[in-house]
Amino acid sequence: MAPVLEKKLLGAAGAGDTLEISNEDEEGQNLWSSILSEVSTRSRSKLPTGKNILVFGEDGSGKTTIMAKLQGAEHNKKGRGLEYLYLSVHDEDRDDQTRCNVWILDGDLYHKGLLKFAVSGESLKDTLAVFVADMSRPWTIMESIQKWSSVLREHIDKLKLPPEEMREMEQKMVKDFQEYTEPEEATQSSPQRRGTAASGTEDEGVVLPLGDNVLTHNLGIPVLIVCTKCDAVSVLEKEHDYREEHFDFIQSHIRRFCLQYGAALIYTSVKEEKNLDLLYKYIVHKMYDFQFTTPALVVEKDAVFIPSGWDNEKKIAIVHENLTTVKPEDPFEDFIMKPPVRKLVHDKEVAAEDEQVFLMKQQSLLAKQPATPTRGTESPARAPSGSPRPTSRTGPANVASVSPMTAVKKPDPNMKGAAANEGVLANFFNSLLSKKTGSPGSPGAGGVQSSAKKAGQKPVLTDVQAELDRMTRKPDSMVTANNTSPTENEA
Repeated sequence: MAPVLEKKLLGAAGAGDTLEISNEDEEGQNLWSSILSEVSTRSRSKLPTGKNILVFGEDGSGKTTIMAKLQGAEHNKKGRGLEYLYLSVHDEDRDDQTRCNVWILDGDLYHKGLLKFAVSGESLKDTLAVFVADMSRPWTIMESIQKWSSVLREHIDKLKLPPEEMREMEQKMVKDFQEYTEPEEATQSSPQRRGTAASGTEDEGVVLPLGDNVLTHNLGIPVLIVCTKCDAVSVLEKEHDYREEHFDFIQSHIRRFCLQYGAALIYTSVKEEKNLDLLYKYIVHKMYDFQFTTPALVVEKDAVFIPSGWDNEKKIAIVHENLTTVKPEDPFEDFIMKPPVRKLVHDKEVAAEDEQVFLMKQQSLLAKQPATPTRGTESPARAPSGSPRPTSRTGPANVASVSPMTAVKKPDPNMKGAAANEGVLANFFNSLLSKKTGSPGSPGAGGVQSSAKKAGQKPVLTDVQAELDRMTRKPDSMVTANNTSPTENEA
C-alpha cells in the first residue's frame, strides 16, 4: 500500500514517476528473495537420504522376519550373503517421504566381507547398527552379540577414517548419551520433529560425566540390541524350568553390554506383535531425529525397553536384588546353560540287526547245544523184543511178529513180563506156520492142509492176523490163556 499512497501524495510532483518505479522494483526483489528463502528452507527440512541400518544376528534368530515386518511385507524371501530391504519413512509435518536402507548380513562369518558393499567411510556417520539376539535360545545371546560387535568393529577399523572424523563421531555418541532426558520432561514442540525449544535446553542442562563402564567400546554410531521371539519366555518356564531369576540374570548381562556400547535394548515378538511399532519409532527417532515420547519399560520381563542414555549401574543393581542362587559377576554360560535335552540329537543311534542275521545266529546257537533224548524210554522196550526172534523168517511171519510191538510203546512196570510173553507168542505162531507142511495123518495137519488146498496160504495168514489183533485188544488174562494153548496142542 505504501507505493500507492506515495503515488497519490506525490502525483503532482515531476519526480513522482521515478519514485514510483523504484518502489515497485524493490517490492519485486523482496518477493523474489522471500520465495527463494522459503524454497531453500524447505529443501533443508526434507528428510535426508542415504541412511543405512546394518542388521547382524545368527541364522534363525528372526532378523529378516522382523525387518520385513517393519517394512510391511507379510511374505518375505530369505536370501544368502547380504540381503537388502528398505523402510518407508514419512514425515507428516513436512509431508515428505524417504527410504531407509536395511542391510542384513548372513549368520555365517564367511560373508562378513560383504559389509564393504553396504557401508563405506562416507556413509558410516549415517548408519545404525542392530544386533539381533534370539530369546528362544538364551544361552546363545551373549556370545552372539559379542561376536557381531567385534565383526562391526573390525569393519570400521578397515575403513580407515581420519582420526579427527572418528573422534567427532565418538564425541557425538557421548553427547547424545549424556543429554538423554525423559520424554515427560522434554519440551514437545512438534508431533514428530524436535523444535528449537528442545535444542535450547541443551545449553541450559548440566552434562553429567559418564560412568566407569559406559561407552568403553564406542563405535561412533548408534547401536540397538533387539531380542526377538520373546514369546518363548513361557516355553522356557514350562519346559526348561526357567524362573524369574534366570530372566533377570539375562537382562542384567545384556544391559551391562549395552552400557559399554551406549546401545538401546528392546524385547520384541513378531508372533504376538509386541513392541514392533515401538521399534520402528525408535529407529526413525535415532536416524531422522523424530520426536520420541515412550519412556523406559522394565516391568514386564518379555517387553523390556531401555533407550540409550537412560540406564546406569545403579538401575541395573535393582535387578540384582532378585538374584539369590547366582551372583551378577558369574559367567553367563555357567548359569544360562544349554538344556541337556538337545544333546540327545548327537547320541549314537542303535541300528536294528538284520532279521536273517539274527536267525542265523540263533541257528548256530541251537546247533551247539546237546540234543535232548526225547524217546530214550522206548529203546529198552525194543531191545528185549528183538532178541528171541529168529533171523530166518518168511515175509508173512515178519509182519505177524512185528505187529505186537506196536501195542507196547509207553513205559510200563510190567515191561519184563510182557517181553517174555511176547517171545512165547512168537514161538507159538512159528509152530503154526511150520505145521502147514506136516503129515496128512495128523489131526492138525489135515485141517490145515485141506484149507490150504482150497484157499492157499491166505486162511492161515488171516487167522494169524486176527489172532494178533485180538491179542492186542485183550488184557494180560488173554495172554496167559494163549500161553497154555501150545502145550495142549502138542499133547
